[in-house]
Amino acid sequence: MPVSLSVVVITFNEEANIARCLQALGTVADEVLVVDSFSSDGTVEICRQHGARVIQNAFAGYVEQKNFATDQAKSDYILQLDADEVLTDELRQSIQAVKNNWQHAAYSLARLTNYCGTWVRHGGWYPDRKLRLYDRRLGRWQGLLLHEHYEVNAGQSTGQLMGDILHFSYISIAQHVSQLNKFTSITAQERALKGQTRVTFFHLLLKPLWKFVHGYVFQLGFLDGFAGLSIAVISAWGYF
Repeated sequence: MPVSLSVVVITFNEEANIARCLQALGTVADEVLVVDSFSSDGTVEICRQHGARVIQNAFAGYVEQKNFATDQAKSDYILQLDADEVLTDELRQSIQAVKNNWQHAAYSLARLTNYCGTWVRHGGWYPDRKLRLYDRRLGRWQGLLLHEHYEVNAGQSTGQLMGDILHFSYISIAQHVSQLNKFTSITAQERALKGQTRVTFFHLLLKPLWKFVHGYVFQLGFLDGFAGLSIAVISAWGYF
């Protein structure tokens, strides 16, 4: 018998994205659960209009919120998505096949990102595989303040699915820079928690330079045109 699958999404002020995400689920979801951090826009209403079960929970961090959402699901089998992500037809078919023959603790999904209207396939941004389809009994979300990741228990196996998650990320360079400012502040807090407070000439000049060259040249970011150049420059600035 196919396993029952809960699709879990965490949200905060995602009215511009969430409908597209939920509409693309098709028939793969036996339950759609949205854990919202008290949005002030129309996110919650849109979710309910699309048949999602909504739980409000104050945001205490990405790891905590995703583990909380995972625990609230009705099924042990979870597909975790972000509000700005959309399943392709091929990926839906792959997920349905896994539901009919579940073999691993978790499965990784490739993400194809749309950056300011351009699909980015280079610069280290693709396939950007993430463990998003999992049996919650065999793993847990891990991490500090940012850079959360799903980790299976020791000795458990993982698989890969065909098809992409379409990730609608930044609609403008201004939005990218604004998000960068937020994430670099959080990353600085993470480094402080780890005791990594020493910064040298190497960190301020050589690592940003290497980040640009590595992404734009060695990872072929230049093939994505202006989007690739913008990503490489802003990523280097993020290191600085």
